[in-house]
Amino acid sequence: MKFKNAKIRMLDLDLKGCLYLNHFSHSQRVAQFFKVISRLGDGVFWYVMLASAWMMQGIGYSLQIIYLLLGGSVGTGIYKYLKQKTVRPRPYQVHQVIRLGERPLDHFSFPSGHTLHAVMTTTVLGYIQPVLLMLMLPFTILVAVSRMILGLHYPSDVAVGAMIGGSVASAIILAAPYVNIVL
Repeated sequence: MKFKNAKIRMLDLDLKGCLYLNHFSHSQRVAQFFKVISRLGDGVFWYVMLASAWMMQGIGYSLQIIYLLLGGSVGTGIYKYLKQKTVRPRPYQVHQVIRLGERPLDHFSFPSGHTLHAVMTTTVLGYIQPVLLMLMLPFTILVAVSRMILGLHYPSDVAVGAMIGGSVASAIILAAPYVNIVL
């Protein structure tokens, strides 16, 4: 009984957080700003950061970049697997009061792939080239918040996406020496 009550309270908090943040999308300027952030978070911003790290490290850094891209594929595999297993509907699909601010890339909500990749890329590239953190950290936070403001994710989707992204990034960094890659 206690577990069931805790689950209900957690889902209630999740919904309240989503409703609170989604309310900001009622401002056209706010909605448009976060729509742009979300679209850049689809990959464009991260590819620019990856290219920047590559240029800063030099052309001989190609193997490391391939390694990072493979690590990113692991993150994609994890979040796609979880989405198919949990099949959690997106907030706007369940709650009519939630305004959809951007077309989703896939059907299910849990976990946030945008946040997963934002945290993973920021952590790994920040480890390699700390100067990039000045751009990546604020952008990562904006991407995470955008997913809730746009009605695409609950706070728990974003939190778990961030935890998975951090875990994959840590694994990428820790495993690099074992495959003879110097980050």
